Amino acid sequence: MKFQPHDYQRYCISRMLTEPRLGLFLNMGLGKTVITLTALNEMLYYRESAKEILIIAPKYVAETTWTQEAKKWEHLKHLKIVKILGNKNQRVKAVNTPSHIYIINWENLAWLVDNFKWRWDTVIIDELSRFKNRNAKCFKKLKSVLPHIKRLYGLTGTPAANGFEDLWAQVYLIDRGERLEKTISAYREKYFKVDRYFGQYARTYKLVDGAEEKIRDKIKDICISLQESDYVKLPEKIESNVLIELSAKELKQYRKMERDMILSLPEGEIVASSAAVVTNKLLQIASGCVYDENGATHIIHNRKIEVFKEILKDCENDSVLVFYNFKHEKDQILKAVPEARVLNSDEDIRAWNNKEIKVLLAHPASAGYGLNMQNGGHIIIWFSPTWNLELYEQANARLLRQGQREPVVIKHLIAKDTMDSVVMKALRSKDRAQSTLLESLQEKLKEFSE
Repeated sequence: MKFQPHDYQRYCISRMLTEPRLGLFLNMGLGKTVITLTALNEMLYYRESAKEILIIAPKYVAETTWTQEAKKWEHLKHLKIVKILGNKNQRVKAVNTPSHIYIINWENLAWLVDNFKWRWDTVIIDELSRFKNRNAKCFKKLKSVLPHIKRLYGLTGTPAANGFEDLWAQVYLIDRGERLEKTISAYREKYFKVDRYFGQYARTYKLVDGAEEKIRDKIKDICISLQESDYVKLPEKIESNVLIELSAKELKQYRKMERDMILSLPEGEIVASSAAVVTNKLLQIASGCVYDENGATHIIHNRKIEVFKEILKDCENDSVLVFYNFKHEKDQILKAVPEARVLNSDEDIRAWNNKEIKVLLAHPASAGYGLNMQNGGHIIIWFSPTWNLELYEQANARLLRQGQREPVVIKHLIAKDTMDSVVMKALRSKDRAQSTLLESLQEKLKEFSE
């Protein structure tokens, strides 16, 4: 296929070719992979500004997406891409195989840094937001080799999914602390204040007045933000919450766990040891089951599963993609809908896109990145909500993307007056904060439209 880039794609490619460090905050569906590969191809074969390239990506994306994209486009088919994946012997062989572009998953990055002399002068971080935790091993290892990296590009559509604190580690990898301070402590001291204390050391922070605008101004020269809605015609998105009422008895059990951190069942008591554990237990109860300390599942109600089955009846002519958060949710659905299938492999994706699967179950963490599933259906059901805005947006983007021909319907099963509603509210709040950041960084590409 011949690549005919849109104006915004040419703009991004141009910025990558002229700037050694850049954050590409590209919304899902804007073609970040072909943009990046096109720029890398130019660097390698025409400008000779890159010699050896390493792409760091989620495991599934590392396995499939980049190589598939290279094969798809006529101008990229000659690129040799080696995957540093598999067992130790396979990874060692891959590292020693001559190539210009190498791909590795996050989990193996530390192994690469520890066992080989760093030789990659150009690094692409696919889903940069996965490096938001400054204490994570992958961040520390990549930080240790930054002096050897001449060009670094971070790709993500969700840079601040959980707030502006997430930005520090991501931007540090791009500019090595030039814009948002050299340490997280200095960053917090300058732009945040303590919101709440949890014991002697644990605390949460919130932005001081005016900090949001200052942070945006600091990073706008090295971060491009493009919103899909500005450049690509997307299908309509129809979202709704399906409210589910628990019985008086079930609500009483829920309130006891909420108030006393204890749930009394015929099989014994389930005790929550902390506020975080209570929150998790409440979400489990809202979905119908709860785990005890040994991991055994105890059924509390079947309200959600009954409503879920009714929704499926209304969708009998359509395929449905269902996201679950707890294993017991998956088990409930498989028991109630035996024909449902769990997303585990490429074959499942192929079958889904060929409309061979009526109900496909997926965990947002395993289906959130790099999967093109828009040909298989247009209905998403969240059996329970997730706190993680990044996973939420990425998961929905499996269907809500270019090539989708139907309005995308997203239904959330929400147990009324439970933690489900709290999670949805928090999700919307995070969405507003991130949207503000991305909008402020947007490039309207006036030079191309004039």
